[in-house]
Amino acid sequence: MAKKNKEARQQVILECTEQKTSGVPGMSRYITTKNRKNTTERLELKKYNPYLKKVTVHKEIK
Repeated sequence: MAKKNKEARQQVILECTEQKTSGVPGMSRYITTKNRKNTTERLELKKYNPYLKKVTVHKEIK
């Protein structure tokens, strides 16, 4: 069996976009992994924001 390439999957940080514009203190961030060979564009997921107490869009930051 061939060895899998570990460099394809890398950790990315997702940050809430709504919280920056709302002015609420705090920072909602999540860490996840993605396959950089299959998904070259930035990741966007809906995640729960505990500061705003609702589900918001979180975008990948560099």
